[in-house]
Amino acid sequence: MKKTFPVRIMNPKHIMFEGEAQSVFLPGDLAEFEILPYHAPIVSLLRAGQVVVDWSTVIAIRRGMVKFFRNECVILVEE
Repeated sequence: MKKTFPVRIMNPKHIMFEGEAQSVFLPGDLAEFEILPYHAPIVSLLRAGQVVVDWSTVIAIRRGMVKFFRNECVILVEE
């Protein structure tokens, strides 16, 4: 079984991160949460904070949204 999943973080102008990950930690609208491989499908708003990919890559965001479906994570953020 695959232990990673594709992650794409983008704003309106460019892709900020694209690659495989084992974990993505997100500042959800109501609370922080983590997505791991084969997480249940989810769509959530994101508040200002940091998106952390694999406990090492940190991307600061103002707000945005995340969609995790069929073991693929797409995160759309403001510039």
